[in-house]
Amino acid sequence: MTDTITMHSLVLMHYSISLTDGRLIESSFDSDPVEITMGHGDLTDGMQLAIFGLKEGDKQTLTLTPEQGFGYRDENNIRDLPSSDFPADMAPESGLAFSFESPEGEELPGTVISITGDQVKVDFNHPLAGQELVFTVEILGINNTQTEMPHSSPQQS
Repeated sequence: MTDTITMHSLVLMHYSISLTDGRLIESSFDSDPVEITMGHGDLTDGMQLAIFGLKEGDKQTLTLTPEQGFGYRDENNIRDLPSSDFPADMAPESGLAFSFESPEGEELPGTVISITGDQVKVDFNHPLAGQELVFTVEILGINNTQTEMPHSSPQQS
């Protein structure tokens, strides 16, 4: 029986993400495949649903809505920060991306969109938020055994 991708599968695959105008955002097709674990946040929920039920050898190209990709842009995710929040050796410049720490300790990427005096306007939306995306996958391997039984160590012979 051929394994199909479940919400707990370990999946070896090639993928690409493009904008609907054909601009390639990222791809693994010209390099090593990627290994993802379903249900662990390796892919957006919409991307996981796009590959759910596929089998080894399947290829698929889908256009994902913003909800299925990286969500919609939220103007509340644009914040003014004092320039003193930036490292002394890295002055903020429009277009530069920085990593910030949230009050909960999470790492948040943000992109500088403007600087006025000592205030820096930072966009914390994902760069692909609000975009329809073309998601292409080729499934190279599926492992469902790691979800059904504990890992065992290989035996020495």
